[in-house]
Amino acid sequence: MSSIAPILIVDAYNLFLRHFVANPAVSSSGARTGEPVGGIVGFMRSITWIVDTIHPSRVVVVWEAGGSSRKRKLFPGYKERRRPQRLNRYYGDDIPESVENRNWQVATIVSLLEDVGVGQIYVPDCEADDVIGYLARYRFPERQKVILSSDKDFYQLLGDDVRIYNPMGKRFVEASDVLDRFGVTAQNFCTAKALCGDTSDNVPGIKGMGFKTAAKRFTRLGTTEEVSVQDVIDEAAARIDPKGKGPKIYGRIVEGEDVIHRNWKLMFLDTENLSAYQIRKIDNAIDTFTPQRDKMSLVRKVLKGGIGSLDVDRLFLTCRAYLTE
Repeated sequence: MSSIAPILIVDAYNLFLRHFVANPAVSSSGARTGEPVGGIVGFMRSITWIVDTIHPSRVVVVWEAGGSSRKRKLFPGYKERRRPQRLNRYYGDDIPESVENRNWQVATIVSLLEDVGVGQIYVPDCEADDVIGYLARYRFPERQKVILSSDKDFYQLLGDDVRIYNPMGKRFVEASDVLDRFGVTAQNFCTAKALCGDTSDNVPGIKGMGFKTAAKRFTRLGTTEEVSVQDVIDEAAARIDPKGKGPKIYGRIVEGEDVIHRNWKLMFLDTENLSAYQIRKIDNAIDTFTPQRDKMSLVRKVLKGGIGSLDVDRLFLTCRAYLTE
């Protein structure tokens, strides 16, 4: 384990939505008195806590940018059936229109982060997941990284230099946890997921295939050997009983070869779903960032928004103490 301070990479919209729908905080003053501010409060508290816990020298907050046209072209149904987020039960009926309030809260977070030395990335026409995958695999290869997200898609990145902090479970996720829970290793998680599909993203897999079945039928997925989707397809083809008496799952895998390869392209977090321009934009955001801190500006914004439940002093001092890059 390196003694150099880690890099914290934040899946921003994932973290924001968790608090936006669940945190009942409302503004206490100003033009927006009584409006929900739970997304702001929860997000900034989470940043304060994780920075104070892991002492990163740099925080990179990655915002979602409207999804990936490459992925939608590959599969038009991708994320098509996502249900809209609903505000939690604590709010009454007399609340502002949630989309406008959500956008205001996001804009406020972006502005507050600028005053505490936190870097932010927004790259149009791609997913935050792909940006985070690029950062973890290529931008900081010799550094320890912690990804702040509850998204299981990042499990494929876990390893000696990457951990995940799940704010919903309030715990760190290690590569060993993936093997214990799913029966497959982190390096083979994406291969297994390509077989199983992902209902949350409206991506169908092979009928009858779940992680437990994948781990049982293809035991190499539970080893440190990197197993490709083609390896699984070839193994399934070799196991088909010519008399038709064996498990039908092998035949389904061979018949669904195109689906499995498509799913891999949708799910694998690397550079395949990023253009050269997008990669240059990411690199430029990292290379040109210099942390700036302005406590008076931070205080003014918090007061203007009526965000009285946010501990401004702790947020500012925590970021100032650790964020040096």
